[in-house]
Amino acid sequence: MASATKHPFILIVFLIVFVFPADSTPTPSPSPSPWPPQFYSLLYMNVNGSNQIVDLWYDWPNGRNLNIIQNQLGKRLYDLEWNNGTSFFYTLDSNQECETKHFEVGILRPDWLDGAHYLGQEKVDGFLCNVWEKVDFIWYYEDVVSKRPVHWRFFNGMSAHVMTFEEGAVREDEKWQAPVYCFDKGTEYSTSEVKLVDGFLRPSKLSIWF
Repeated sequence: MASATKHPFILIVFLIVFVFPADSTPTPSPSPSPWPPQFYSLLYMNVNGSNQIVDLWYDWPNGRNLNIIQNQLGKRLYDLEWNNGTSFFYTLDSNQECETKHFEVGILRPDWLDGAHYLGQEKVDGFLCNVWEKVDFIWYYEDVVSKRPVHWRFFNGMSAHVMTFEEGAVREDEKWQAPVYCFDKGTEYSTSEVKLVDGFLRPSKLSIWF
């Protein structure tokens, strides 16, 4: 058998394939898309077996976030959050319930998923999704094609299925006002009651209504 040295072409191919392989630099993991500055989303929530429909209005330029939470065959609750850390939790029924709370941080930033750990791809609700996890708090599923969120899963068993996601939708200013009885006599909690981990509020805030 002729040696490779007598056939330079064979030697070159050998070097290319085995000694100088194709660029082995790992492909960078995808990053989750930042939230748009303003959007509306309809969410189907499952909270440890209890069902909810949530209208989520996110308005970063104006520093506000609103969750309208309809419990199955139950109350409709409003969770109005401001970027100064103030949150109002109230109903608009005849009971006129309201609680005022103060937290260490305001609403989520559009880039709140920065630094999340990429876990790969998974099919959820019929969509092929990229999946990230952040601080063992949330598992976030984003459609590979449209880059829209599809599903969120939280450490406490709560999960959200994103039914609609309307980028640029804005709620009318007058509908952001907490009712007057929220300012009569509310209960306030100090920030020491809230555990903050890597920019996330731990169970305290989530467990107020859920």
